[in-house]
Amino acid sequence: MKRFLVMIVMGCLSLGVAEAQVSLTLDQAIEIALSDNPTIKVADLEIERYDYVKKQTVASLYPKLDVSGQYALALRRQEMAEGLSFGGKNTFNATANLSLPLFVPSVYRQMKLNETQMALAVESARASRIDLVAAVRASYYNVLLAEQSMKVLEEAIATTQRVVENTKELYENGLAAEYDYLTAEVQLSNLKPQVLQAQKGIELTKLQLKMYLSIPEDTEIIVIGSLNDFRDQVLFEGEYEVDLAENTTLKNLDLQRELLDHQEKLIQTTRMPTIAAFGQISYIGQERVDLSALMGGGMAGGAGAGAGAGAPKEQSKFWWQYPINLGAQISIPIFAGFSKTNQIRAIRNQRTQLDIQRDYAERGVMLQVQASVNNLLTARETMLANELTVKQAQKAYDISYSRYNAGAGTILELNSSQLTLTQAQLNYSQSIYDYLSAHAEYQKALGIDFGQAAESEQE
Repeated sequence: MKRFLVMIVMGCLSLGVAEAQVSLTLDQAIEIALSDNPTIKVADLEIERYDYVKKQTVASLYPKLDVSGQYALALRRQEMAEGLSFGGKNTFNATANLSLPLFVPSVYRQMKLNETQMALAVESARASRIDLVAAVRASYYNVLLAEQSMKVLEEAIATTQRVVENTKELYENGLAAEYDYLTAEVQLSNLKPQVLQAQKGIELTKLQLKMYLSIPEDTEIIVIGSLNDFRDQVLFEGEYEVDLAENTTLKNLDLQRELLDHQEKLIQTTRMPTIAAFGQISYIGQERVDLSALMGGGMAGGAGAGAGAGAPKEQSKFWWQYPINLGAQISIPIFAGFSKTNQIRAIRNQRTQLDIQRDYAERGVMLQVQASVNNLLTARETMLANELTVKQAQKAYDISYSRYNAGAGTILELNSSQLTLTQAQLNYSQSIYDYLSAHAEYQKALGIDFGQAAESEQE
């Protein structure tokens, strides 16, 4: 779905549409952000990088085969004695070496270390997703808040406009004072700048949402739903849990400690022997040397005289041989100048520091989670109180409007009740936003991922 939406946007732009437009639900917006946001892409690439690192470590256990070739031209051959040299002038040498690790403890430990590095990268990516989801939620709610505030102001303007028209008609018929008519117009004029400010607020909040979704700025987005819809989805009347099991900060610190444990054991394994099997085969070709000079030329003469039926077969110009060697090698570390001991001490020192940081971080995270719960409870009670206030303000306005139309009330009472109602509606919208934002921060503090949050909301 997320790719389909992005394709719609890009397709509209490529067709030369003056202003592309796309509608988004909150879940779709989150999915697009998790797919296209640069922060998530970098985190996913980091996971991929550690996968390559792990494969590189595993490759250390595979057999290794290398082949080499050599040609040598003897410009001056070595002499055994004055005037007597040996070795051919041209020599060819091809060698193949095969090695197979049989017992390499450091590689086995390195593989476990790589697994922890991968888990740390995955957890860091999860933390990035949680932060991004919280940011997208807040931005999406911000757009809804701006749009809902805009609707409240537009309704207030429409209502005030009706009052102005009614008052004008009464004034023209001599049933209302000019003061009432002017007061109604002033009330209407005071509302119009707020509408313009709300329009600018909608534009800014949508730009922020587009940034998180990596959507072009000239693409118009329409957010689906309302603050009341999301309020009903997440409203919970019970007590909120404080569980740090999935908190990303603490899980990262735990994985870092596990990483230090593997590093210490890795250094320990470098003190252990390693065993490897090897094999070598060479194919050597060396130009034959005429040794007839060593016999005083007798072989040359005999060979010339005896050429015929009794002559030996003609030999190859080169003498070829292929020696083969197989074996095993063991390497036992004896003494390395206390370097490994000091490395282990340094890692243990780091681990002690990390334990101290972890204890301190846990207290800080507990305080953060508890603060988020308190903010959530406060926002919930404020929202419920403002909901009741809106109902009371609406009832008060209806009464004042009826009194004013009947001639029993004044324009000041009507304007006051209208202002109170508008402010109550704006406060209620703001309190819903505060509650939804507090709920998103609560999920972020607990380390609840997007999929877990969706499941909990369905339940």
